[in-house]
Amino acid sequence: MYYKLGKIPNKRHTVFKAESGAFYYEELFGTEGFTGVSSLLYHVNRPTRVKEIIGEENVASEIASKNQIKSRKLIGFKVKPQKDYLNSRSVLLLNQDIKISLAAPMDSMKEYFYKNALADELIFIHKGTGILKTFLGDIHFVEGDYIVIPKGVVYQFKFHSTKNKMLIIESSGPISAPKRYKNKEGQFLETSPYCERDLKMPQDLKTINEEGDFKMKIKKGDVVHTLIYGSHPFSVIGWDGYNYPYAFSIHDFEPITGRVHQPPPVHQTFVGHNFVVCSFVPRLYDYHPKSVPAPYNHSNIDSDEVLYYVAGNFMSRKDVKEGDLTLHPAGIPHGPHPGTMEKSIGKKETKELAVMIDPFIPLWITKAALEIEDPDYYKSWI
Repeated sequence: MYYKLGKIPNKRHTVFKAESGAFYYEELFGTEGFTGVSSLLYHVNRPTRVKEIIGEENVASEIASKNQIKSRKLIGFKVKPQKDYLNSRSVLLLNQDIKISLAAPMDSMKEYFYKNALADELIFIHKGTGILKTFLGDIHFVEGDYIVIPKGVVYQFKFHSTKNKMLIIESSGPISAPKRYKNKEGQFLETSPYCERDLKMPQDLKTINEEGDFKMKIKKGDVVHTLIYGSHPFSVIGWDGYNYPYAFSIHDFEPITGRVHQPPPVHQTFVGHNFVVCSFVPRLYDYHPKSVPAPYNHSNIDSDEVLYYVAGNFMSRKDVKEGDLTLHPAGIPHGPHPGTMEKSIGKKETKELAVMIDPFIPLWITKAALEIEDPDYYKSWI
């Protein structure tokens, strides 16, 4: 959607001044060269004032296996809380297109600003509330919110407590709503499970006109670079366009149901490069008199399946708890645990809440993932 915030001139690429006569400085925040989605920003100070480059840190994950066939369960709440936001992000699964992390940050970001230069980020807030502060405005978030942060967005997290838990996806390409949910003009269809009205847009654009030394951490691939800028990065007086962060609550996803069991694509919420994200939410079960609410056994032929369990009782699984993350890899079939199919018959509704990620290229397992794994999960269908 087109969106604007703050002060902008009537026509782009023209002189724009403050009442004092000082110039505002234009910045095209765009993708795919000059042909993709973009926003046009106006700064009080030039956004290019790098005073010093003070170092870099390699943050590449240690890979345990790139070729595996084992179903796995990771105990997500075993990821240790850490004070620093970036240090708290533990990459568990990845491939060439996507990194899947869990994080439990304790402190707000006060000492530095951050941006991911090469990956869009989708952050699911499992526990905690706060404000995502960006150079395009603030987004107030609560539990259950997905936050979409396009690559290049400068941000800080302000948390309201020390007890925060996040599921984080880094994507090599843009993250968006599925095309089938929109008409040719880009408007959400009446049949879409959510629409524009459900999105939380940036608000409260705060223009900070300060000079000094401002630390910026920029992630490019597996390296985090630390730079010192000469002016505050939140110096935007206004902007408009199509490229900006936003949030969407999993609780606003309207489930699609039917007479018999509906396949996972009805739960799709976002699409990225070579992966999709689905939301399993409380819903009525199928209403055919002989329906089987539990999902049928299915072969993972084209994709791995990752499920992050948020709340409720996931009816097709035994012994999965809030915060667990399961991987069902391509190459072998999987399905409901023994007894859960039979137990589901006759049930009228589910209260489950979960996030599913289906990558279309096999995932690699990190050593950090093995440290929190239930090693016997793959035997749980016996």
